[in-house]
Amino acid sequence: MDVLTMKELLETGVHFGHRTRKWNPKMARYIFTERKGIHIIDLEQTVDLFRKAYYSVRDSVAAGGEVVFVGTKKQVQATIADEAQRCGAHYVNQRWLGGTLTNFATIKLSIERMKKMEAMVEDGSIEHMPNKEASRMRRRLAKLQRNLDGLRNMEKKPSLMYVIDPDSETIAVHEANLAGIPVIAIVDTNCDPDPIDFLIPGNDDAIKATKLITARIADAILEGREGKDTPEGAPAEAAAETLKDAVVESATETPSDESGDAAETAATTDKVEEETDVVESEVVEEESVEEAPKAKETEDEPTDTEAVEEEVTEEVAEVEEDKEKESDDD
Repeated sequence: MDVLTMKELLETGVHFGHRTRKWNPKMARYIFTERKGIHIIDLEQTVDLFRKAYYSVRDSVAAGGEVVFVGTKKQVQATIADEAQRCGAHYVNQRWLGGTLTNFATIKLSIERMKKMEAMVEDGSIEHMPNKEASRMRRRLAKLQRNLDGLRNMEKKPSLMYVIDPDSETIAVHEANLAGIPVIAIVDTNCDPDPIDFLIPGNDDAIKATKLITARIADAILEGREGKDTPEGAPAEAAAETLKDAVVESATETPSDESGDAAETAATTDKVEEETDVVESEVVEEESVEEAPKAKETEDEPTDTEAVEEEVTEEVAEVEEDKEKESDDD
């Protein structure tokens, strides 16, 4: 089953690119045609490339990696926050702070400061501060929450970055390239595909189009986490480990124990075989006794065909007798 179908892409308008005068020539191989001054994206390539991106996300998360969603354009902010929260990923939907990846230690200190301020607000400590200082702290906290709320649980650098419109998120993409973090991005016809590791050619402005692709990336994360919790080869590995332990234990036992266990096992096996033979012989005898009367009854009882033939013969004889009587009367 495809993770994304052509019909879904057409219904949400993923195939609409930018105006031809705004195109980036590097995207030429992903453009299908041009219609009324707008480039039409080749959705066959979009489906194939998205499949690669989907499985990359799933495998990375299953291996213990983390993903950060980045999209600060107004029309995608809600989509980024909703889907990232649904799958438990990190996200930035307001402003990418310079150094979020290349200077993560400082960003982490800012996150800790934000958490301390939130604790002060919750326990009422801020109410005991002077009004001016409390007001300044609330403004500072609101600013930190606006920019770092989606990164509050990020303890290490992510293993993947998902971006909507890399042209608008050039700083984030550049930092990911410097940090060696693969980038998955929805790339429109006006974008440069070179810095992107897993590009998804498509419309990065339409709300429905971005929501569809972002939701599927979130599904890949959830699928990867399910695979991480219940590994696919777990039963086989457990069975192999159990067998290995049994072999090791049997090899480490003393010879006397082995001989005693072997003798006991042999005696038990012989006893079971004897009982099995007795039971089988009794069953065979019972079956032969039951089948004998049935066979006799079957031989005695005429078949349906024989009964019909006898009736027909009797009717023919009666008819012939009637004819003879009529001839005698004449």
